[in-house]
Amino acid sequence: MKKGTKLYSIVNFKCPKCQQGDFFVSHPYHLNHLGDVRKNCNKCGLNYSKEPGFYFGAMYVAYALGVALFVIAWLFMNFVFPNLLPLWQIVFICSLSLLLAPYFFSLSKIIYANFFFKYDPNIDL
Repeated sequence: MKKGTKLYSIVNFKCPKCQQGDFFVSHPYHLNHLGDVRKNCNKCGLNYSKEPGFYFGAMYVAYALGVALFVIAWLFMNFVFPNLLPLWQIVFICSLSLLLAPYFFSLSKIIYANFFFKYDPNIDL
């Protein structure tokens, strides 16, 4: 994955501007700090919050990720296990959603931030 792309920042949870500093306080599955975004980048000093409540818009991204997960899991279950009862499909999809919820919560915030912050290759670190 090439540095300088939005995908690099998203996959590695790095600062959208310099792509070197950490975006989150800790790992997405460290539940004490679930989804906690740093105030500023620890490398370039970018303020991650443009305004109070900035990351409320990430709910729309999280919703899209959840719908995509549901559709992909449902298609997978119907093609691989066509005779599986709907109850077991629901149990599988709900379990998968619960397991991936902390990751998707964090992922939605970094995706949302990448809509508003642009990579700057000329930044002095």
